[in-house]
Amino acid sequence: MIHHQLGRKAGLVAAQARDTSRRVASLSDTLSVLSPSALTAHRTFASKPPTPSTSTTSASTSPPPRRPVAGTSGANADGRSFRGQMLESISSRMAREQAERQRIASERQNSASTRNAATTFMLFCVGVACYYLGTKMPQDPSPDSTLPLGATRPPRHRTNAAELEAAWADFVAIVGATNVSTAPTDIASHVSSDWSSHKTTDEKAAQPFCVVYPSSTDEVSRILKICHTRRIPVIGFSGGTSLEGNFAPTRGGIVIDFARHMDRLLTLHKDDLDAVVQPGLGWETLNELLQEQGLFFPPDPGPGAQIGGMIGTGCSGTNAYRYGTMRDWVLSLTVVLADGTVVKTRQRPRKSSAGYDLTRLIIGSEGTLGLVTEATLKLAVRPTETSVAVAAFPDIRAAASCAARVVGEGIPVAAIEVLDDAQMACINAAGSTTRRWAEAPTLMFKFAGSSARAVREQIDAVQAAAKAARSVSFDFANSPEEQAELWSARKEALWSAIATKQPGERVWTGDVAVPISRLPDAIEEVQADLRRVGLRGTIVGHVGDGNFHAILVYAPEQRPAAEEFVHRMVKRAVELEGTVTGEHGVGLVKRDYLPHELSEETVAMMRKIKAALDPLCLLNCDKVVRMQKPKAGEIGEW
Repeated sequence: MIHHQLGRKAGLVAAQARDTSRRVASLSDTLSVLSPSALTAHRTFASKPPTPSTSTTSASTSPPPRRPVAGTSGANADGRSFRGQMLESISSRMAREQAERQRIASERQNSASTRNAATTFMLFCVGVACYYLGTKMPQDPSPDSTLPLGATRPPRHRTNAAELEAAWADFVAIVGATNVSTAPTDIASHVSSDWSSHKTTDEKAAQPFCVVYPSSTDEVSRILKICHTRRIPVIGFSGGTSLEGNFAPTRGGIVIDFARHMDRLLTLHKDDLDAVVQPGLGWETLNELLQEQGLFFPPDPGPGAQIGGMIGTGCSGTNAYRYGTMRDWVLSLTVVLADGTVVKTRQRPRKSSAGYDLTRLIIGSEGTLGLVTEATLKLAVRPTETSVAVAAFPDIRAAASCAARVVGEGIPVAAIEVLDDAQMACINAAGSTTRRWAEAPTLMFKFAGSSARAVREQIDAVQAAAKAARSVSFDFANSPEEQAELWSARKEALWSAIATKQPGERVWTGDVAVPISRLPDAIEEVQADLRRVGLRGTIVGHVGDGNFHAILVYAPEQRPAAEEFVHRMVKRAVELEGTVTGEHGVGLVKRDYLPHELSEETVAMMRKIKAALDPLCLLNCDKVVRMQKPKAGEIGEW
């Protein structure tokens, strides 16, 4: 019995414990989904239970509850104590979780700032390292001795409006506002000329932004330093008489004109027979200044040519047969390179074997390697006796044969010029001389010597050679006035051809040179080609050195025919072991003929020199040699 009662009591206690566990679990689930406000309300209810209602019958008849004795484990007392503890624990846990969330958010924000700072620092370090490796660390030089066209990269210039306007302000600070011009008329006069054979472009992007007129080497150096920093293309300009697109703009940029302020004879060393001049001085003006000193400068290209352009093209003229070309009459040059560096190629002695011949490297470079700001020129003593003779022939072959005979016999004439029958007709039609000429192929000779007897001996020898070549007439001058009259036809040759053109027509003057023995064949074939294509044209040449010019007059619709004619003339000269240009220079018109005359490897060597002295390709870009691959169809077939 006793054991049975104890068993029942033990079962009741276990049942109560299981019931309490279920209630705690249920309460925990309920509290886990309650909001803090609900928990607060629940806590208030739990700590202060509502007073029982007195209206219910069961309540009124039930005895009042007994207060539990301290230390006993009554169910109500245990329930209230457990719920309070649970609520306190949950509130404390929620407070801790909220604080933890705030801590994590703060750490996340701080870590993001740290990551941004670390990324910025890393990028800065990478940029510094790249700058050092790209500009400061020594680079291995290219192992190639030449620069083939396929290995070039297109020049990257900055010719946007903002860059050019900023540069304009820099130029004004150097030379003054009056010496920086953006006037359309000034721009147009520095782009082309009426006698240039290059077809001008209408693209505004190719036009120069402004023309700058410096007055010293230092100003030119400062201007080029600005252009080098800003990557602005530069074209040098002096007389503007070149014919092959030598100063035509292709990349925009600026023009530096030397003619306004840099046109002086700086120093004359009469005893040494040399003079220091600026590039804007004309050769005719120079000879006027030298005349009273009994001296003269022999190279005599077309009227209006100035020293800077003459050096750039390596020109010559009627005196080349006896005195040579421009290369033979320049001792030294002061040159400003693309980055503004100023160099002097040598001193003033008549000869030197010191180092590379940089003087001759610059001559004929057409302003692509540097801008000449001073030149030391050799001078010659003016001959005391001169004369002129004119001989007419039945055909151009007879005239060319006479010239070859004079050269072959070593007769020391000063000049031998040829004018064909069409050219003599143009001179008569233009009426630019006081004499009417026989409209037949004509040779003009210039004689010079220290005595009248020496000159007379030259005349007699030439007359005999002309007679042997079947000349139909031979006249020579006996006075200075007759000399001027006879030579006037040669001086007016180009202008008389220009005078015959109709409104809208243009003039193309192209030159080639061949060995003297091949001259008759070359001139005859050019004449026959003129008649075949139906173009109006004349032939004039410095035949003493195998150089002759074809002067074409054509209408705009005849431009393709003129281009084809010149192409055939140039190709024929190359096939005869001649050159594509005797004195006009390469420019744009003859540029793509150079590989055929000299070979691709030779032109690639020239390109390497250009890249070495002007790596940004700022100076007269695209002239002489290509520095960028051509577009499809840009170069015609050979």
